[in-house]
Amino acid sequence: MTKIALRDIVVRRGGVEILRVPWLDLREGEVLAVLGPNGAGKSTLLQVLALLERPAEGEVRFDGEAVAGRELALRRRLAVVFQESLLLNRSVEANVGLGLSLRGVPRRERADRVRHWLARFGIDGLAKRSARSLSGGEAQRASLARAFALEPEVLLLDEPFSALDQPTRESLLEELATVLQETSVTTVFVSHDRNEAARLADRVVVLAEGQLRQVGLTADVFTAPADETVAAYVGVETVIPARVLEVSDGLVTLQVGEAKVEATAESFVATEALLCLRPEDIVLALSDVAGSARNQLRGVVRGIRSAGAEVRVEVDCGFSLVASITKRSLEELGLEVGSPLVASFKATAVHLIPRGGERRTLASDADDVH
Repeated sequence: MTKIALRDIVVRRGGVEILRVPWLDLREGEVLAVLGPNGAGKSTLLQVLALLERPAEGEVRFDGEAVAGRELALRRRLAVVFQESLLLNRSVEANVGLGLSLRGVPRRERADRVRHWLARFGIDGLAKRSARSLSGGEAQRASLARAFALEPEVLLLDEPFSALDQPTRESLLEELATVLQETSVTTVFVSHDRNEAARLADRVVVLAEGQLRQVGLTADVFTAPADETVAAYVGVETVIPARVLEVSDGLVTLQVGEAKVEATAESFVATEALLCLRPEDIVLALSDVAGSARNQLRGVVRGIRSAGAEVRVEVDCGFSLVASITKRSLEELGLEVGSPLVASFKATAVHLIPRGGERRTLASDADDVH
């Protein structure tokens, strides 16, 4: 069932169009992540979904009915958590119960809900403390407790963890994932962090320059991006031009630089493509490896850079690709700039984007990608 539906939405500010969404459904019980770079229109989209921004064009529907003229009443069925905690200079428990008080929830029920959600987010020991004395993580826990205490039909989260340090963010993300699973509340989660989206979301929306670029199941968007912009944003680090040599029995043979690469596809009609590979799908070895990987290419290390707990290795194998390995693997392989090696990847790991505007049908496409 669709909880909120957007149709032909256009938002303008100062006469300038900042968001255009031809079609988007928020399904009941799902977690929908909205991804995109700064200025992509993510927060504007959330404000439209939260009924805080009235679009210049288009229609918003809630439970199948137009919201025009009913925004205030419908907002009482929603809860929003922003990047800033927006807590008042009151006790933590007063802040968590504020929305319930404004909505006229009886005192005893209000106290029970506040107590439950303070404990659920691990801040029951802070109930009497002033909200101004809280750390960033504690304040955001209070904001989440306040939102969940309302028992909303739709929960909207606008980059709630972006101002937190990494350990605090990881802890809160894990707790939020558990609570969302327990409550099954319909949720929109705006983020610029694809790892957060991958952890929480059933489906993903990718925005760029105010345009909706792709909507689909999280795994499908991450492995089968619709275009080069989406590919770059969801962590596809090898995106290179390729020429189609042959299509036969669900297998596409491509010329990529000086090398030939095979990819799986149900059908592919374009003669030119962009070949996309995620770094984690590439295996590095010192020699050919027995196994199911159709593509085994000899190359030379051209660059090594740290990426958190992992290492990115740039390999020249007739074209440039980027692989992700652990620091331990780097040491065991003894890799350095100039080292010869073999890069291997499965044909199923290759995603192809037609060039020149030609449309394709790939096995990895989601049925609901638009």
